[in-house]
Amino acid sequence: MDERMSSGARSRRPAPLPTRVFLAVAAFVVALLLTTACEAPGGTATDDRAPVPAPPAPSPYGVVFLGPGDCSSRGPVIREVFCRSEKAAATVLARHLGTPSSGPPCPDATDFVLHVSETGTGARSRLTTGYACMRNLEPPHPGDPGQGGGPLTVVGDCVTASRAGEVTETACADAGGRAPRYRVESAVRRRAQCPGDTDLFVSLRGEKPVGCARRSTGW
Repeated sequence: MDERMSSGARSRRPAPLPTRVFLAVAAFVVALLLTTACEAPGGTATDDRAPVPAPPAPSPYGVVFLGPGDCSSRGPVIREVFCRSEKAAATVLARHLGTPSSGPPCPDATDFVLHVSETGTGARSRLTTGYACMRNLEPPHPGDPGQGGGPLTVVGDCVTASRAGEVTETACADAGGRAPRYRVESAVRRRAQCPGDTDLFVSLRGEKPVGCARRSTGW
């Protein structure tokens, strides 16, 4: 509190505080400073498959919120938890700045991607915003080849093609649908490196951005 005194007022000099009172005041100030210094910034991660949730309580784990090797809970509001906790549902394979479309690609084993933001005064690291490449601790793993899910198309996945030149990933074991299906057999740097029996070229990410796919007949 800002205590002020009128310029025209005169006051007596207060008597010195007893030693015990002075020590009590000093202890209170030290405790207040320690309490303020221990306040940690909060962290939130929004699953892009669900509506944007309200920010959760501050997370005390790790130097980086949802850094590589950390684990998260499940649900629309993602929290960082100990990997041995019964609430742990997925682990972080990689953590990058930016957006998935402009930043480094996630590992092939990624099951889903989380958009991450860290809030609060005093960030714990420069990785305050970006995305985390996640893998479920237990099956199912939609990011595995042929499962028909996940954020990436990898070798072993099956896709259907439209007349507009777009492809949609589908499970290789799914017998439904009338659209022709193609299986990505290999990945190369250039189209000319695909085998001669390639029926469809699929855009991938990474060092080998061209997928060589053949029309599937055995599913």
